[in-house]
Amino acid sequence: MVEKNGHGLEFALTAPAGDVSFVDLLAKIAYYHAGHHLDLEHSMPIGEPWMPGSSCDHLLISLPYMHGPDLERCPLPNGHARILWALPVTAAEIAYRREHGHEALEQLFDEHEIEPTDPKRASVV
Repeated sequence: MVEKNGHGLEFALTAPAGDVSFVDLLAKIAYYHAGHHLDLEHSMPIGEPWMPGSSCDHLLISLPYMHGPDLERCPLPNGHARILWALPVTAAEIAYRREHGHEALEQLFDEHEIEPTDPKRASVV
């Protein structure tokens, strides 16, 4: 977490099973965040599929929809942490977001009823 005036960001990753590789992925997110200051609606390339056989090789920083709004704010003694979701997405979905906007991409996710933790899910674009 990068703290500023008692407030910071944390990132959650939801996966279908526990695996040590997700610890590495969260470390990549933290490292990338330190240099690029990730926030809501940002994205980052991860350079490889998030899970073997997946076409998702980027992460989209989103609200933690799967877990409900209570997860987003975590009170701390001198501030709070905002917890955002690192959602695995495809390069095509990131390109679509750049052209049509974040809300348009999230609308496609809703229309296609994606299963965010499915490593084999098809791209919505």
